[in-house]
Amino acid sequence: MAEIGIEGLTKVYGDGTLAVENLDLEIGDGEFVVFVGPSGCGKTSVLRMVAGLEEITGGIVSIGGRVVNDLLPKERDIAMIFQNYALYPHMSVYDNMAFGLRQRRVPKADADRRVNEAARTLGLEETLTRKPRTLSGGQRQRVAMGRAIVREPQAFLMDEPLSNLDAKLRVEMRAEILRLQRDLAVTTIYVTHDQTEAMTMGDRVAVMRKAVLQQVDAPQRLYERPANLFVAEFIGSPAMNLVEADLVAEGDGLVARFGAHSLRLGRRVLADRPALAAYGGRRAIVGFRPEDLEDAALVDGESAGATLSIVTDIRENMGSEVYIHFALGVPPVHRTEVAEARAPEEEAHVRIAARSGSPFVARLGRETGAREGEPLELVVDVNRLYVFDAETGDGVYGL
Repeated sequence: MAEIGIEGLTKVYGDGTLAVENLDLEIGDGEFVVFVGPSGCGKTSVLRMVAGLEEITGGIVSIGGRVVNDLLPKERDIAMIFQNYALYPHMSVYDNMAFGLRQRRVPKADADRRVNEAARTLGLEETLTRKPRTLSGGQRQRVAMGRAIVREPQAFLMDEPLSNLDAKLRVEMRAEILRLQRDLAVTTIYVTHDQTEAMTMGDRVAVMRKAVLQQVDAPQRLYERPANLFVAEFIGSPAMNLVEADLVAEGDGLVARFGAHSLRLGRRVLADRPALAAYGGRRAIVGFRPEDLEDAALVDGESAGATLSIVTDIRENMGSEVYIHFALGVPPVHRTEVAEARAPEEEAHVRIAARSGSPFVARLGRETGAREGEPLELVVDVNRLYVFDAETGDGVYGL
């Protein structure tokens, strides 16, 4: 086990494409860090530079306190798990798992012990004599993980290892990988485009966009205090609703006005974000998550100034909850890039929100009486509003 240090890491490809720009990140011993972001944002380039599969243009990568920039991949004491499993089709499961150990001339008795222990851990004992073509997708992924485990490396590097599995298997394998990583306590870098994977698996999540690290933090912190508009939209499903608003000082507080609507910012928002004191009379971007809206008929004692009067356009019954799509008479903040970054199999409501004429979404209790084409009063939790600078897109928090 070892910490991974990344300092000023930069990658420029031969055609001039900037893939990673001046990335700094310290990954602790045994920590599970997930890189997430749209296709082409640079997350896989980071992983491949750490692995030694891509030449480093600038910066330093260290593993266990040792600079590895000039070391071959096999000299870095890491194990990679790929999207396509990379199993040898003519070899048995046992031989696939033992192949790397043989290459390193590990004694046969030790190799046999490692393979059998990994097989027991992964539930592969009955498959050791079988060929990969006879295995399910989940079993093949377990074999790839077993091949990495038997190496007993200082770090695991995982490049979208679950993207070829169906939705049910992905959920199962997420839990499996997380359990194994916790049991083995091996430092892990995991790359994915799926923010649900990132949020449920990572000790910390590093969000990237256009070669630049936007924010790295614990999942809940990313959700509650996104650094900018991109992180705010990317983290959370359905995506955060965002609208330009005028912030008007009223009494000892602020009111956000957009179109025919107005919302008084809650006291907790103002207390937690002292920088808002300078935003009276200014234009800003106000965000509210779909889960922070509710049908007024289901809420006791809603407060004045905390409601939106809308007309339900589309209703989606999800069983345990209901998603409704609606317009506010004002355009949303543009979200094309985030919408395109979503996994193609993600629920339809994400794409509807991005493309339809009713781009706002509310996530309501299943008892809601909302009907398509009919007016509805939505209560907004004003203590969970988000405010971003209209010019920079940065979140407005401390002074």
